Amino acid sequence: MDMSFSDEEEQFRMQVRDFLAQNLPAEYARIVANGGYLNKEQLLDWHAILHRQGWLAYNWPTAFGGTGWGPVKTHIFDEEMARADAPKVLAFNFKMLAPVLMKFGSKEQCDYWLPRMLDGTDWWCQGYSEPGAGSDLASIRTTAIRDGDDYIVNGQKTWTTLGQYANMVFCLVRTSTEGKPQSGISFLLIDMATPGIEMRPIRTIDGGYEINEVFFTDVRVPASNLVGQENEGWTYAKYLLTYERTGIAMVGASKKKLSRLKDLFAEKSRSMGAHEKLLLAARIARVEIDLANMHTTNLRVLASVAGGGAPGAESSMLKILGSEIHQELDSLIRRTLGRGAQAIVTGEQGPAGTAHAAGVYFNNRKLSIYGGSNEIQKNIISKMILGL
Repeated sequence: MDMSFSDEEEQFRMQVRDFLAQNLPAEYARIVANGGYLNKEQLLDWHAILHRQGWLAYNWPTAFGGTGWGPVKTHIFDEEMARADAPKVLAFNFKMLAPVLMKFGSKEQCDYWLPRMLDGTDWWCQGYSEPGAGSDLASIRTTAIRDGDDYIVNGQKTWTTLGQYANMVFCLVRTSTEGKPQSGISFLLIDMATPGIEMRPIRTIDGGYEINEVFFTDVRVPASNLVGQENEGWTYAKYLLTYERTGIAMVGASKKKLSRLKDLFAEKSRSMGAHEKLLLAARIARVEIDLANMHTTNLRVLASVAGGGAPGAESSMLKILGSEIHQELDSLIRRTLGRGAQAIVTGEQGPAGTAHAAGVYFNNRKLSIYGGSNEIQKNIISKMILGL
């Protein structure tokens, strides 16, 4: 599955690996390995560690305080982070909103908001989906009516990931009902401390708490917090989603999970019947082949945007493949564990990385839905690549 890298690139890999060995707190790696989530203080601490190294905004251009790495170094860094069970950086800040601000925001917005991401001042969450507008995002009904120097926002957002930690939310809002639904959407930055905002937790199927619903009642937002032009938010939303969908490919995380699965299978297969062992071995081989193919496709997409462009419909391909592969790996880990994959586990039982196998499996059913369901991604591919 590995590709050839230059000596310089391999030296960089060892630099990343050494840094993680010396600076990644063991407790953070243990939480990630077992399918858990760092709390806000832990993730901000990890952000600060990366920031001191100059690697927090590793996907940003140097002009905005990033590393300026090309696609190969970025890929190597992602792989080594996953290999070490390092926590991912907050995607809403660094991989979703930041690229939108860099391309469509004003200089004043970039100068103000980007440094606040780097120093940990702002934790952003995403206000896209609504009860009646998920993959059909153009159906949003949250309104923003201009009133002097402000917009007055009313409506509801749902599935707001880690909103309980956030002090800011970037929202799609409806500023016009004229023409096509897509033509009346704007992109607005909202302070979560503004009067009129209420957040309610949503418990996930695994019993966890990472998502919320958010209600806006006559919330006043400065018009200066509008990104780009009014009613052009659909363009910005699609641009952001290409980055989100590419990230959902999770190539490095899947490679680490595959390695863990193969070790687990080698241990558990000794007590399996011949028929079960062969069936599982065949499924593991199949997912390994699929992952190798996706790995190559991911590198091609990264190379295609090396000049600063955004991934296109290829991100939809990666989203479909990445989510299906990750879900299959979760399923195979549960299958291999057998009775060891009970729904509720007390303590850190079982082999490394399997303490919460059932919870991880159930929680990751969402992967083929969020970021635009896989069915929607197939429609995008049919239209943009196949011309259907």
